[in-house]
Amino acid sequence: MALLLGFLLLLLLELCGNTLSLGSRSSTKGTEVLELELPATNYETKDSYKAGPIGGLFQIVHIFLRVVQPNDFPEDILRKILQKKFDLSTDYEKIIYYEIGVIICAVLGLLFVILMPLVGFCFGLCRCCNKCGGEMHQRQKKNGPFLRKCFAVSLLVISIFISIGIIYGFVANHHLRAQIEKTRKLADSNFRDLRTLLNGAPAEISYILSQYTTTKEKAFSDLDNVKSLLGGGIHEQLRPKVIPALDDIKAMAEAIKETKEALLNVNNTLKELKKSSAQLNTSLSDVKRDLEQSLNDPMCSAPPVATTCNNIRTSLSQLDDNTNMDQLPSLDKPIDKINDILQTNLSSLVQQGYKSFNDIPEMVKNQTTDIISDVKSTLNSIGSDIESIGEQIPIQDQLSNFMGYINDTETYIHRNLPTLEEYDSYRWLGGLVVCCLLTLVVIFYYLGLLCGTCGYDRNATPTRRGCVSNTGGIFLMVGAGVSFLICWILMTIVVLTFVVGANVEKLLCEPYQNRKLFQVLDTPYLLNENWKHYLSGMVFNKPDINLTFEQVYSDCKENKGIYATLKLENSYNISEHLNIQEHAGNISNDFQNMKVNIDNIVLLDEAGRKNLMDFSFSGIDAINYNIYLAELSKTPTKANLLSFADDLEVKANHLPQGSLKQSLKNNAQTIRTIHRSEVIPLEQSMSSVYQSIKELQQKSSGLGMKVTNTLSSLDSAQDFLTTRISSVIVEESQKYGNTIVGYFERYLQWVKISITDKIAACKPVATALDSAVDVFLCSYIIDPMNLFWFGIGKATVFLLPALIFAVKLAKYYRRMDSEDVYEDMENGNIGFHRHHSTQTV
Repeated sequence: MALLLGFLLLLLLELCGNTLSLGSRSSTKGTEVLELELPATNYETKDSYKAGPIGGLFQIVHIFLRVVQPNDFPEDILRKILQKKFDLSTDYEKIIYYEIGVIICAVLGLLFVILMPLVGFCFGLCRCCNKCGGEMHQRQKKNGPFLRKCFAVSLLVISIFISIGIIYGFVANHHLRAQIEKTRKLADSNFRDLRTLLNGAPAEISYILSQYTTTKEKAFSDLDNVKSLLGGGIHEQLRPKVIPALDDIKAMAEAIKETKEALLNVNNTLKELKKSSAQLNTSLSDVKRDLEQSLNDPMCSAPPVATTCNNIRTSLSQLDDNTNMDQLPSLDKPIDKINDILQTNLSSLVQQGYKSFNDIPEMVKNQTTDIISDVKSTLNSIGSDIESIGEQIPIQDQLSNFMGYINDTETYIHRNLPTLEEYDSYRWLGGLVVCCLLTLVVIFYYLGLLCGTCGYDRNATPTRRGCVSNTGGIFLMVGAGVSFLICWILMTIVVLTFVVGANVEKLLCEPYQNRKLFQVLDTPYLLNENWKHYLSGMVFNKPDINLTFEQVYSDCKENKGIYATLKLENSYNISEHLNIQEHAGNISNDFQNMKVNIDNIVLLDEAGRKNLMDFSFSGIDAINYNIYLAELSKTPTKANLLSFADDLEVKANHLPQGSLKQSLKNNAQTIRTIHRSEVIPLEQSMSSVYQSIKELQQKSSGLGMKVTNTLSSLDSAQDFLTTRISSVIVEESQKYGNTIVGYFERYLQWVKISITDKIAACKPVATALDSAVDVFLCSYIIDPMNLFWFGIGKATVFLLPALIFAVKLAKYYRRMDSEDVYEDMENGNIGFHRHHSTQTV
């Protein structure tokens, strides 16, 4: 155990020395990208141990020990011992005070060991002299049956208690053997974990340094994409102000074209409407004239027909045209003005503005070619320095030397482990014999109770008891005799294991678990009277640094790196060697020299502006659209021709047969034809033109204000480009530079955190120490040992009352040589002693 503890301490110190050797060599560092993480290291040994169901029994023993030994851990005594200032002649009272519970229990056990053989010897002599129950005669008592039952029940209860103690002994004996068999596996897994730790540290450093390539590739990718990242950023900053202005101009250009098309469409449609209206007027005049001629027929002079003819003649005025299309002015002049405006291709000028604005990323790329090259060169130079770090750190050589300590310790353990297992087999056999002896005694008691209880006949006299009952009594006496023979030997074993196990539990296991042992070791000037803190004196030769065993153990339990655990910044300050600002400043200096000049971006030239102004003065908004709308909203005819034709036909049907009637019907049919072929198309055309003029009126409404607003927006955007583009370039350049620098800052920060907190994470060291002390010594050995003496001691102590009750109870089961006989006399009962020859044991 001392060798293993010393090995673990040497491991910590060796790792310290290896890391200290880095102090004067590393001066450069690399950068990492985005999400960086060290590969997880998997260890075999569990960092906690659970005893399983038997743990409840261990807790019972721990409670018993706390009752026996309630005093606090003797830190002062241990400090004096370590300082070699302990004097038994003067400090024995403190030892006695602390050990008083153990001493009392040990003294009682020794008294038991000394007295039980004497008592057994005297008891045997006494019985040989027919004393102490040795006389094979039983006096009859009134409470005899009650006493027999009490003795039997008491012995049974005590035997059960003894059996429980024996079970504890068997379980503890087997558990200790099983745990010893696991020792080799536990040791091997810890050694493999320690090798993983030692071999993994150089690999982790190499991995961290190699991640600079990943960071550099990401930075190079962003540098190659300067067009989209920097140029695009500038473009996006200007876009909200510039693009809406260009979109307005583009919309205005489209509006000019749409206005021309609408004017042409309306103008051409108006011409067609004038022709159609004239044609309709001609057709109606012809029908009207034909009807007048028909009404001159002589039949219209007759009184019945004359009234109808007069009515028809009166309604002929309804066949007149209801519109006057010729009064509508032509739109040729506004169209000519629009054609003149369209001589200048405003859409093309707007596209030039778009192109000029969208060329900003390309301009940025062309102007930053040299700067990007310089930045790449700087990053490559940093990469070269970082790659050299792996060659400057000799940690692999240093750790390979310490690998010999692991190999030697492993060889020693493997060489001596078979001896331990062999001795444990002897111990296991001895423990088995002890448990079997107790089992033999309790079996005698159980057999005695069984035979005595089953074979007892209450009607039988003591001299006439049956064979089964007598055998039960003999079993009880044999059990009592064997108890006298073995109990002092068992108690000797219990006392020895109790003193050792209790003290190891209270002086080592318990203070190790609550870390009071570390607190004692951390006492200033304890291990070296010239050093305030021993561990920092060993590591740095600077005993004033507050580096404690408890802190190192706790950090290792939390799997912190050896750098942070041992506070190696006092010897090798990683922050100074990994100066993030210094390396980031080298890259930032290159970006500060970046000059991007984006001038002469003209969104719309003077020709385009003049074109917009000409459009605003084209007079489109001054057209009297109401004249057109009023005329086009009329119906083509004054009356509905279909209704007129139907009415004419009805009146014709009331006329007598003849040429007048037929003529009127023919004219009615002609009117229907005119309505179908001329009026309906004319109405549709008028409706379409009406909607077109309505839309044209809406588009041209406020034209001057729209153009003014568009030009104002254009001027604002152009002014924004002129006055703000420099600040936008500076802002976006800083963002772009910060992004590139940020990769390396994150990488360097990750390197720093990894070296300080993650590289050579010393959890396997704490786990190995736990395995040696808490698991192997305390859980594998001391806990089962304590449970063993607890169970065997309990059973041995109960042997004393058990043999007393067994001897008392045997008198009621065994066949006696003589008994008390009572005969009825005239004046009363007279009793006398009668002897029967019988077998005596």
